[in-house]
Amino acid sequence: MTSGVDLGRPQTQSVGSDEDVVRVRQLVRTVAVAVRLSLVDQTKVVTAASELARNTLVYGGGGTVEVTAIDNGRRPGIRIVFADSGPGIADLDLALTDGYTTGGGLGLGLSGARRLVDEFDVQTAPGQGTRITITKWSR
Repeated sequence: MTSGVDLGRPQTQSVGSDEDVVRVRQLVRTVAVAVRLSLVDQTKVVTAASELARNTLVYGGGGTVEVTAIDNGRRPGIRIVFADSGPGIADLDLALTDGYTTGGGLGLGLSGARRLVDEFDVQTAPGQGTRITITKWSR
């Protein structure tokens, strides 16, 4: 147990509305504080999670976010899995290109979210949905 957060026990938040995106941000912040991420790293992981949760809602039609406090034996961290059953990402290489957006807004995009975390993995296929796993380790 790390400051009220069980290590290895995922906490799940459904994402079906803008309010749920806010709840994801709050949950990620709580776990990031519990695993003792620095304030800068808390901000980075919350920002990445916000972008990815919004993508789950807007492009994936909603889904789930699973937040887990983890420890690799050397340092604690936070792992977050974003999953949806939407249309998937047709061209992942393009979607991961710096500056690429389909929304025309000021969103970070996948490449921006990837730069904010230590580990970033995308599993997707057209018609199969998308699963993105990010990890941020304590420094």
